[in-house]
Amino acid sequence: MLKVEQIEMYYGSIKALNMVSLEVKEEDIVCLLGANGAGKTTLINTISGVFNPSRGEIFFSGKRIDRLSADEIVKLGISQVPQGREIFPFLSVKKNLELGAYIRRDKKAIAEDMEKIYAIFAILKNRKNQQAGTLSGGEQQMLAIGRALMSRPRLLLMDEPSLGLAPILVEEIYKVIQEINASGTTIFLVEQNASMALSISSYGYVMELGEIVLEDTCANLLSHDDVRRSYLGE
Repeated sequence: MLKVEQIEMYYGSIKALNMVSLEVKEEDIVCLLGANGAGKTTLINTISGVFNPSRGEIFFSGKRIDRLSADEIVKLGISQVPQGREIFPFLSVKKNLELGAYIRRDKKAIAEDMEKIYAIFAILKNRKNQQAGTLSGGEQQMLAIGRALMSRPRLLLMDEPSLGLAPILVEEIYKVIQEINASGTTIFLVEQNASMALSISSYGYVMELGEIVLEDTCANLLSHDDVRRSYLGE
């Protein structure tokens, strides 16, 4: 579904991504692990069209997308849950969800999808008229996921969904990620929480200093000495 080929990206004279290549197969969960500053968010933003790569190509379902704008990429079926959630704090929960469907005009289906989001995250229904900025961190993460789903993506990009959450909330969020995937949505998961990401993904990549340094099935990565030492604290 997603193919990244030899991508390079610069911030001024600093190379943030160096010849990055990876693939995400349809209906899989694929994870990308790495420490802060490894280039994970830069990669996910490049796939989303926030940045254009300096070289290389990105394909989605066979169509080249690395020169498209971010809104054109959303219309093709890719949506992002950004790091830090980035909800609209002064708008209501309901308005945030409606903005997730900004590319759509099917009002009846939008209303139906909003009810599906409320079924997944019941707390959001109870808070639908509340300002989003007054929600807890966990509730804001739920809202960010719900907002991304409102565009009906085929591929969901998730950037550090467990960041700053209590362990019990991390488990809840990860159950939802699995449910979303089981419903047919492909997921590319960027995480520092290696144990959680590897536990639900089928394939994984490890990034260091803007380069992919390791890739394998998640079962193999869980037993890899470097991964266990650097990301699992063993």
